[in-house]
Amino acid sequence: MIAPSHHAYVPFVSVENMLRLVVRLGVERVLADLAAEIEADFLRWPLFDKTPRVASHSEIGVIELMPTSDGESYGFKYVNGHPSNTKAGLQTVTAFGLLADVATGYPVLLSEMTILTALRTAATSAMAAKWLAPKGATVMALIGNGAQAEFQALGFKAICGITEVRLYDIDAQATAKCARNLEGQGLNVVACKTPEEAILGAQIITTCTADKQYATILTDNMVGAGVHLNAVGGDCPGKTELHKDILLRAKVFVEYPEQTRIEGEIQQMPADFAVTELWQVIAGQTAGRVDPREITLFDSVGFAIEDFAALRYIRSKLAETGLFAQLDMIADPDDPRDLFGMILRAG
Repeated sequence: MIAPSHHAYVPFVSVENMLRLVVRLGVERVLADLAAEIEADFLRWPLFDKTPRVASHSEIGVIELMPTSDGESYGFKYVNGHPSNTKAGLQTVTAFGLLADVATGYPVLLSEMTILTALRTAATSAMAAKWLAPKGATVMALIGNGAQAEFQALGFKAICGITEVRLYDIDAQATAKCARNLEGQGLNVVACKTPEEAILGAQIITTCTADKQYATILTDNMVGAGVHLNAVGGDCPGKTELHKDILLRAKVFVEYPEQTRIEGEIQQMPADFAVTELWQVIAGQTAGRVDPREITLFDSVGFAIEDFAALRYIRSKLAETGLFAQLDMIADPDDPRDLFGMILRAG
């Protein structure tokens, strides 16, 4: 006799539980933990299945899937990018992610990733800067003060020791929002009226803007020797932030060249334009910054391995925090051949 049908429950981290988890652990601790987790996975880079994200582009935005596997676990993220959403009171970027067991194919975690993506993006930026920025950097210019800005500021504080953030956005209300949110966070926050003012004295310049077009947020004459550039925004074909002359002067570091050449700042450059893969710097296979006067550029577009690391980190915190629900997601009859019987018994 076949036992009654049962269900396989999947841990699900909702927006509410993600917020609670981040508040309970502390934003800066989560950022530092994520940076360590991402760095550890970059050290295992050759183990991973790697593919450029699968993108469906429209005139108003993009919807993407970002898959990867280390042979034991498989993960993917669903993410969109719709810059005009904010005019309708919607997020530019939303996301969710799933982690599965390679041995069975069964999902082991489903999670919101709108908040988690913002955290892992900032953690990746700061992790890269730890390897590439000039020694003793304390001042960062933050050009673009939208949804990602505060995460970047606190990530660089927690991981790189930044003490001053200089803010600029074409929308003064965005700058005011960012400055307000960073009050009492242990940073000296300076709101600026021009990008030129923002970069004064900055050893690190982070650009995170979201217009879907070729844009020149920084021109060549704005970037002096010895600066580290963290180009977070852009990230789709036809969208850039930096003048290409800056790229010609900089030593450029990327996550996965096959993806970055499609949607990063280097899409402006010839196909054989020289770049260095960041994982090779972390693994000690190649040098990062070798001269204090060098301009280093992290052409960040986000890669699936960072999301994979973030999902594994969240999963590791479930037992400690209990901040998840069980989702009735997988039909799992005791007799795997009798899926139809589940319907009969449900009547």
